[in-house]
Amino acid sequence: MENIKVRSAHLKGAEVAWFAPICNGDDDYLGHRSDQYKSNWDNASRILTTADQLGYRNILCPSSYQVGQDTMTFASAVAPMTQQINLLAAIRCGEVHPPMLARAIATLDHILKGRLTVNIISSNLPGTDMSSADRYQRSREVIEILKQCWTQDHIDFSGQFYNLKIDNTAPVKPYQQNGGPLLYFGGYSPPGVDLCAEHCDVYLMWPETEDKIQGLMKNMSDQAATYNRTVDFGLRVHVIVRETESEARAHAKYLMSKIDAEQGKEIRERALDAKSYGVARQAEMRDIADQEGYAEEFLWTGIGRARSGCGAAIVGNPDQVLAKIQRYMDMGIRAFIFSGYPHLDECKLFAKYVLPKINTLSLPQELGRIPKEAPMTPLAAGKRM
Repeated sequence: MENIKVRSAHLKGAEVAWFAPICNGDDDYLGHRSDQYKSNWDNASRILTTADQLGYRNILCPSSYQVGQDTMTFASAVAPMTQQINLLAAIRCGEVHPPMLARAIATLDHILKGRLTVNIISSNLPGTDMSSADRYQRSREVIEILKQCWTQDHIDFSGQFYNLKIDNTAPVKPYQQNGGPLLYFGGYSPPGVDLCAEHCDVYLMWPETEDKIQGLMKNMSDQAATYNRTVDFGLRVHVIVRETESEARAHAKYLMSKIDAEQGKEIRERALDAKSYGVARQAEMRDIADQEGYAEEFLWTGIGRARSGCGAAIVGNPDQVLAKIQRYMDMGIRAFIFSGYPHLDECKLFAKYVLPKINTLSLPQELGRIPKEAPMTPLAAGKRM
């Protein structure tokens, strides 16, 4: 952690999150479509409410234009079914007019009584091909308008993409009054890093070797310092945990047993982010992996052969998986978004073998967005760790 400034370095724990596969991201075999695991309300909501009951502190509700359910609609419907878990709702900047987006986020934040976090996405909208600089500039303007809506009584904004002057923003104030929901962000290009450094709260990274992750953290820390800010760091990574290492490695092979190289290439390239710098870095990690697909001890890259985006998993027995997570925490990572295949099964296995051994926390609560003395339900109180 030398020369890496982490906002929540003092915290003796981490926010442990799971993943809601609302974009057809669930399978028993990678690349093998099954109606049992397709994106629908029953399957995705069951995973989310199970994660809540098992003690996970946040859950990513992703966004995709290709398949799946609408993120905000899904989050709004499932919110009253939850008791302690935060929802990390992904929003695509430019998709919704910013004042209307501010209103929608504030409404959901009230439904959740402050248990809302927001994942900022800056990808191209369907049918468009903006430059990286323009996409991140549009996101910057969206964020600045959201913050005006949430913290001021008027909007007065002039930018490259939006020019707005609105006298009264009282209807869009969120439940979280200390600046609104925390903003989670993932991006690797210089404009993306700069945007996160200036405006966002948690910098999300995909799995890479530990030295590469430390390099990303150092770069973000230095950029945030130019704005007199610090950020927290998060890791989005898959996990396969079993009673023994051999069982975990066997399941990794099982996941890939029904896909060939050409099918995997087609799956990776159909995604909107297929040509992004972040995806290229995941491919580079696969290139340095050993014959079994391990880029470093317990970090398996085979999963990236059959999906775009996050392309590696922590694989091992409970002690090995926990030790790997602890190494990340020692580096300064304070938020984890885990997933596995099938999602419900791996959610339960991780909660059985690893989750009880981690001191879990809620970043919005720790950072003062939600009062720590806020009452918890009996179930939530029983799951606090």
